[in-house]
Amino acid sequence: MSVNFANSRAEFAIDFGTANLRVIHRDDGVIFDEPSLCCLADGEWGPALVAAGLPASEMSERTPSGLRVRRPLKRGVLQDIGSATQLLRYAVPKVRRRHLFGTQRVIIGLPADATQAERRAMLTAAHDAGLNPLDLIPEPLAAAIGAGLAVREPRATMLVECGAGTTEVAVLSLGGICQTRALRGGGDELDQAIIDHLHFHHKLLVGRRSAERIKRALETAAQSANGKCSLIEVKGRSLVSGLPTSLWIPSAEIAGVAEKHAQHIVDLVREVLGATTPELSDDIHTHGIFLTGGGAALPAIRTMIEAQTGLGVTLADTPDQCVGRGLLQILRGEQIN
Repeated sequence: MSVNFANSRAEFAIDFGTANLRVIHRDDGVIFDEPSLCCLADGEWGPALVAAGLPASEMSERTPSGLRVRRPLKRGVLQDIGSATQLLRYAVPKVRRRHLFGTQRVIIGLPADATQAERRAMLTAAHDAGLNPLDLIPEPLAAAIGAGLAVREPRATMLVECGAGTTEVAVLSLGGICQTRALRGGGDELDQAIIDHLHFHHKLLVGRRSAERIKRALETAAQSANGKCSLIEVKGRSLVSGLPTSLWIPSAEIAGVAEKHAQHIVDLVREVLGATTPELSDDIHTHGIFLTGGGAALPAIRTMIEAQTGLGVTLADTPDQCVGRGLLQILRGEQIN
């Protein structure tokens, strides 16, 4: 899969992720960055938008009957065209205050393995929101460009893009993707694993927002504890008493849950390595593997890939911003390595 980088007519790009929607302008960079969430109310003529983005995030898991908060994307691809259109319509007026949005070409990042049906769904949602025409860019390629990797050279670059809804492993060379595999389930799957663990082992119910905080606390504990076990406070509802409660759980216990999640990513990396040609494999052995995406900061991913492949692993600077930076470079037509 190769990509033409000549997108000089494009003025905007959209990084429509499972967790966040970002709109990037060629001159001003990121001009919109909010959670990919919509709060909908049941109406006589169908679902009506109540809130989107940041306001909808504050409503998550707090809505009364008749309201529901939805993510347009699940596992990296659209599951609800209607709510995706609503979210884009929410973003467009905010952008139009500064730019004539909708009159220029727009590019959108998508998983490299998105099916034709999934691509058409994104095109439909964008078109219904008034964004047309469009180009679609593979997210691993955009992430590699944003990480400053030499994607145009005749040598292999291996990248693991750890998103909220999907984890993609790709081998790139000469501006295209030579091998790619995807695990439909990224950081969200780890959140659910944490929820399930606390449910079964501690009889404690927590929501996704709490699971996300626990995951971030684990990353912080790993960076500051120098290998020592620390405690993480977990708040939720006790299944025994039915009352709100809090527990202090060893970080090593949550780390064990994270390691099971990381093992799936390691298995995917090994699968891609096994399908890579000898010459590309030699390049990967020399230059190692690069991690991008919001979930890449999880310490277990890096350490387990290194331990089970024997290859060096490098975490990109601000890994959650790599796709957006790559889309910006494509918009600007900057010299790409």
